[in-house]
Amino acid sequence: MSAGRILVVDDDPQIRRVMRVTLTGQDYEVDDAKSGEAALEKLSKERFDLVLLDVSMPGAGGIDTCRAIRERSEVAIVMLTVRDSESDKVEALDAGADDYITKPFKTSELLARLRAVLRRLPNVQSATRRLTLGAAVVDFDSRSIGTRGRSVHLTPREFDLLSFLSAHANKVLRHREILQAVWGPDYGDDVEALRVVVNQLRKKIEVQPAKPDYLVTVPWVGYRLCLPSDEVDAATKPSSAAKTALVG
Repeated sequence: MSAGRILVVDDDPQIRRVMRVTLTGQDYEVDDAKSGEAALEKLSKERFDLVLLDVSMPGAGGIDTCRAIRERSEVAIVMLTVRDSESDKVEALDAGADDYITKPFKTSELLARLRAVLRRLPNVQSATRRLTLGAAVVDFDSRSIGTRGRSVHLTPREFDLLSFLSAHANKVLRHREILQAVWGPDYGDDVEALRVVVNQLRKKIEVQPAKPDYLVTVPWVGYRLCLPSDEVDAATKPSSAAKTALVG
């Protein structure tokens, strides 16, 4: 039984060969592309569960390719990068990536991150659910946020995080609790990854992301999603994706 279909995108043929051998050995179906342009062409013709995308490629680089993929597809995207600054990670997440891994990496870490991202993929269409946060209206069905006449897309990771927080509205959730529910049991200590996604989510739901009204920090503990009382009942009925996160 296939563990999922993965498209490896890298201009280095040796890396593509290594990734193909490694991933097929874990029961994944693997195809590859040597450029962003080739990847987009394959994605237009075939279905994949996840794209493993190198940031540094000639032509259409990884960030631009990620944006182009996200404009047309909900496929999971994991970026491979040699850069480890927070700004580089933010750029990847802003482009629509679900996760990133820094080279050089251990095979076990790569496989764990792929499993965690794939676990977050929704298997069942969630029931229509809306959440109002001031001027922002979250539509969990379309995975988007409407605010001031424009619609903003939620990445799968942002969607799962917001679903989990809204299912526990007005409760203080510890960093480890959130990470293990949304990222998976292997990620309880990766507070930086959580902080980056929280910051990206705040940009989409808060009027002043630096002074949040809804997604607030509880110093040294974790986060709390503060909701008006009339929103709590709806928010505490988790969508299928939130349920998946809870048992993931």
